[in-house]
Amino acid sequence: MARLGFALLLLFSSLPLLAVSKSTIEPCSGSDTCNALLGYTLYTDLKVSEVAALFQADPIAILTANSIDISIPDVENHILPSGLFLKIPTLCSCSDGIRKSISTRYKTRPADTLASIANSIYGGLVSADQIKDANSISDPVVIDVGQNLVIPLPCTCFNSTDNFLPAVYLSYVVQADDTVPAIAARYFTTVTDIMNVNAMGSPSVRAGDILAIPLPACASSFPRYASDNGLIVANGSYAISASHCVQCSCGPGNLNLYCTPASLAVSCSSMQCRNSNLMLGNVTSQQTSAGCNVTSCTYGGFVNGTILTVLSTALQPRCPGI
Repeated sequence: MARLGFALLLLFSSLPLLAVSKSTIEPCSGSDTCNALLGYTLYTDLKVSEVAALFQADPIAILTANSIDISIPDVENHILPSGLFLKIPTLCSCSDGIRKSISTRYKTRPADTLASIANSIYGGLVSADQIKDANSISDPVVIDVGQNLVIPLPCTCFNSTDNFLPAVYLSYVVQADDTVPAIAARYFTTVTDIMNVNAMGSPSVRAGDILAIPLPACASSFPRYASDNGLIVANGSYAISASHCVQCSCGPGNLNLYCTPASLAVSCSSMQCRNSNLMLGNVTSQQTSAGCNVTSCTYGGFVNGTILTVLSTALQPRCPGI
């Protein structure tokens, strides 16, 4: 995947050259969007709902992106500890010719500065200068309490593929002890892919750099008329679809999308496959002289309030578990 001419590198601020952090910039045009992830480290203990408010994100989407059980009682008020690393779902848009997330708004509080908002509250995902420019602030020293600020956050789409395989991109702030090989191993990708995506001449990084990390993902094949057409789920996480009725998981360990009734499913349309006794997610097998007949009831998308199911049978050399 050659993106050296596509991904522009080095987003400079007004700091001296040696202190400049770099960030991947993806040029774009038009109004298309994609689902991306922001790597965020909590600056203090926060409830799930408070983290969601910081990014104007769906609390359930935050929980599922991080494989946290949404059936925990009063889960939105569950307290997450300071220093916890989270993947925050965001909509990556095209603004001013580059990819960025522009849906986040922050209401200023007493003692806030642009630097504290950028470096502490948003964990280095944005710079003070970027906030200043996004809000046309002439004097960065003077900000009013209660002012609503646009917080432009880095994201990339790259057509939601990595080497033409499904991928979701994570904007990751490099920490002091990070190396590219360690980051690649942590997110099940390769040093080469990280270098290509970020147009890096060498695998050298500094604390504060922001890398686009391609996370292997499971892609759906729902029809175009399904409301969840194009669903992509990063490996090691899950997503809730069909009005919170269906849970679709990806891995860990494989890239096959597996959908079942969600744990909080209520008032949902039928999830039984027609002409069978199988429910969504059920699989049966029968050994025959020719091999093993495996029958499955899979999810086919959400259309006009109806959960589509697909009954399929495949012949395999041996039955699962044998």
